[in-house]
Formats: sequence, structure tokens, C-alpha cells
Amino acid sequence: MLLAIDTSAGTSVAVVDRDRGVIAERSVADTMRHAEVIGELLTGCLSESGVAVGELSGIVAGMGPGPFTGLRVGIAAARVFALGAGTPLVPVISHDAIGYDYYRGGGTGPLLVVTDARRREVYWSAYSGADASGLPVRIDGPGLAKPAELLEPGFAHHTLPRLGTGIAAGVSAGALGMVAELTWASGGSFPADEPLYLRSPDVTLSAGPKRVS
Repeated sequence: MLLAIDTSAGTSVAVVDRDRGVIAERSVADTMRHAEVIGELLTGCLSESGVAVGELSGIVAGMGPGPFTGLRVGIAAARVFALGAGTPLVPVISHDAIGYDYYRGGGTGPLLVVTDARRREVYWSAYSGADASGLPVRIDGPGLAKPAELLEPGFAHHTLPRLGTGIAAGVSAGALGMVAELTWASGGSFPADEPLYLRSPDVTLSAGPKRVS
């Protein structure tokens, strides 16, 4: 069983099992209060699932793409939880969870997953379909673009024809955890343990103390 955490959009926590599916999941859509709600979601989700920390075989972290402040809250929480529980950290690209939900729900063919990157930009990932195990096949991305760029002929050719290109409201930690379970079962590889911010944070380092005259 796995505990999955994603804060690339809202905040979502889930306990999943390859055979039992999503055992418990709790989410908050607010994209500004990740740090305030994640502790309560973790406690509530574990309590609802009835799964003891010692029964978990790993902690799944949604690695984004996502805005710097929110994304790092979930990744930090996952890393600390994994360290305390003595279990491996399992990184998964957050967009893959959206792709998994789409194909599991009956979607077929090429898909472009789009999430809000703020600053009038979006994050995107392109998929060609689902493989035999039900995992989405990502063929490009994640990337960062202006919304208008997604409509340009060159971009459309680059990502193949697209379906379902509306901006996704959030990422399901339940789907994220199932992507991890199916990837492990099929012998697939996991991404690097590196957050996908795709751009510099809004906060910049000071150039030094100002002169006072």
C-alpha cells in the first residue's frame, strides 16, 4: 500500500493499493493554503483508511509541474513522511495522474493535459493513449507555455492532435498513487526525484544591503 501526496494544484492525499484501488482520499481545491491543510488531510486520510503507517510500502510524491510555493509543500511533506516511516519516496509526474484518470474513464487517443501555471501561463504534457496496463503514455512535456501557444499550428503538430484541452482543476492523489502502483507492477521506470517547477520562483535573492545616506 502507498500513501500519495500531491500539491501541484490544490492539495490531495490518498492511500491506495494495487488490488484494492483507492482506499481513502481527501482533497482541498484551494491553491493557496497547502501548508495549512496538508497535516489535517494526512491524518484524516490515514484514519479513514484504517491503514497503519507500518503497513505502507512507500510514499508517493507528485513532482509537478506546479508553482514553486505550493509544489514544494507536498514534496517536503512526502519526503519527511517517508523518512519518518522508513519507506522509499516514489516520485511521479503529476500530469500522469490526470492522464490516467482520463483513460481510465474511457477516454481514447491523443490527450493534452493542461494545468494552471499562473503568470498567464500553463503547464502542459502530451499523451498518445494508454498502454496495456492502463498507464498513460507521455510523448512530450511537461512544458510551460502561454495559452495562445497551444493553438499555434507548430505546437499542435509537436504535440499531435489534442482532446480534452481544458485546464484541469486539480490532481487526484488517488490517481497518482495508482500510477505508482501500476508502474511498479509493470516494471516501468520512475522520474527523477526533482521538482518540476519549470521556471524560477517569484521570490529573488537580495543583491545585498542598501546604502543609507
